[in-house]
Amino acid sequence: MNESPLTWGERAQLWLRLGLRAVLALGGLALAVWVGLPLLSLLSPFVLALVLAWLLNPAVKWLQRHSGAPRKAISMVLVILVFAVIGGVLFGLGWAAVGQVRSLFDNRQSLLDELLEGLAGVVNSVQGWLAGLGDFVPQGVITTGEDLMAAVLDWARGLDFSGWLAQMAGQAPSMAANVSNFAVALVVFVMASYFITGDYPRLRFELTDRVPMVARDFCRSLKDIFMSAFGGYIKSQLILSLGVFLILTVGFLFMGQPYGLLLAFALAVLDFIPIIGAGTVMVPWAVIDMVLAQYGEAAGLMAVWGVIVLFRRFAEPKILGNQTGLSPILSLVGIYVGMKLGGVLGMVVGPLLLLVCINLAKLGIFRPVLDDLSLAAADINAILRSGRKREEE
Repeated sequence: MNESPLTWGERAQLWLRLGLRAVLALGGLALAVWVGLPLLSLLSPFVLALVLAWLLNPAVKWLQRHSGAPRKAISMVLVILVFAVIGGVLFGLGWAAVGQVRSLFDNRQSLLDELLEGLAGVVNSVQGWLAGLGDFVPQGVITTGEDLMAAVLDWARGLDFSGWLAQMAGQAPSMAANVSNFAVALVVFVMASYFITGDYPRLRFELTDRVPMVARDFCRSLKDIFMSAFGGYIKSQLILSLGVFLILTVGFLFMGQPYGLLLAFALAVLDFIPIIGAGTVMVPWAVIDMVLAQYGEAAGLMAVWGVIVLFRRFAEPKILGNQTGLSPILSLVGIYVGMKLGGVLGMVVGPLLLLVCINLAKLGIFRPVLDDLSLAAADINAILRSGRKREEE
């Protein structure tokens, strides 16, 4: 490595390059946040229609090749079939969910009483255990544990379902407006899906034919990176979460859980979040049931959770494979930073964005920046060394 300082001209060019790259990076980030995200939200029906057209394109090509029917006719049939299946499934699940939600609200007071009774039983059991440990545990620890149990019980007693229902009722007009907006967006999405699927080859040619070959190859590499991260990982996790949802639904059905569908959906969403999983709720739930001597329900919960663990153990390597390629510590970093920046959604997206950045680095996009940073560090080190040499002389 050259230990002599750069000339003033080289140094000016170096810091000018670094400054321009910093300005462009910040400008690109600001453009993505303040323009890209609102534009993506505005055009979301068309973006989703483009994704659906891309997914349906292989099936349309196969049917067109084997049947000889026009592409637009095949596209119409496939789009109608896809939306009919999805709509039927969502309608059936929604109908069952609405019934369970209404039953939940109708029985909210009895459920709250059961919750308080169960918590009181847990508190009494824990306090009994703490009292039995009085000879081995400092009194301050016992007092803290009792205060914690009392605080949990007071929190449960202070739950105000009526106030929450009144707040939900006050938001009904805005919810109605959102429903109407969603209906319009859904109609646009369906129509755009048909138009884009029918003209997908021409639209793709029109888009790619006007792009230079170098930019086309670069965009293809970026597409492969994003698809390996977002497409592969999200698709695999959705399949796994769907499997977990079906296991939970069947398990709660056999257990006779009256709100099994709602619980299965909530736990499947929780299972989609990395690291957390459905076990973070089911295991403590089973422990509380054992404390309350409800051994049948505890055994059922642990059995269902065991099936989920086995399902993920055997299905995850085959479905997910090496889609992420992230070490556990990097996954944990992505989850934590994503949680701090974007909440629950950030916990899911954080590791994926980190994976994209790592793959972009492997592609060599950040190499010029790293070379300039290394050169700047070497130049600063050379300046400091030359200053120390003059002081010694």
